Amino acid sequence: MKICEIFHSIQGEGVDMGTPTVFIRTSGCPLRCKWCDTLYAFSEGEEMSIDEIITKVEGYGVSRVCVTGGEPLLQKDIFALLERLLEKDHFVSVETGGALPVEEMPCIDNMRIVLDIKCPSSEMHEKMEFSNIELLGPTDELKFVISDRKDYDYAKEIISKYKPVCTIIMQPVWGSDLKQLVDWVIKDKLNARVLPQLHKIIWGEKRGV
Repeated sequence: MKICEIFHSIQGEGVDMGTPTVFIRTSGCPLRCKWCDTLYAFSEGEEMSIDEIITKVEGYGVSRVCVTGGEPLLQKDIFALLERLLEKDHFVSVETGGALPVEEMPCIDNMRIVLDIKCPSSEMHEKMEFSNIELLGPTDELKFVISDRKDYDYAKEIISKYKPVCTIIMQPVWGSDLKQLVDWVIKDKLNARVLPQLHKIIWGEKRGV
């Protein structure tokens, strides 16, 4: 597998925010979101065997692992890696960009799918596999990164159409107005959690934290 980086930090996004986590960032992505903050993951990285990845992860002594990217589902050995992590009793979250099918993902209590449906400001919203939403269970997450009112209204339409049973996260694009997004969600009584990127509040744009 081509791995961009492996590091130990806290989870900066979603329902596990603030939890110590080991991150496995894979290389490569089929999308080119306008506001992407991990451009280096498109091409940087080195080939690592599953055994090498597991050894490095185990060395941190942390139970939670987040497999992210780039796009993890591009890696042909991704499901073998997930199985090994789960066998080691890790709680695993997989962050995927919404353009690739998730039906082959393991269905197990110790694993969470974090599905990031792209909104219009990303300029990648037409590449989404919306059928993925119907495969999400109650412990999964559906995330929308919101830049403006058009993104917010688009996300509301998707929520209304597909009626996801999982937790819904609305995350403002870094540098945009968090309070404005909160105001919209409160006014509409939307069943969603508005969460910032905690790691950027702490470390800014620093990589690998």
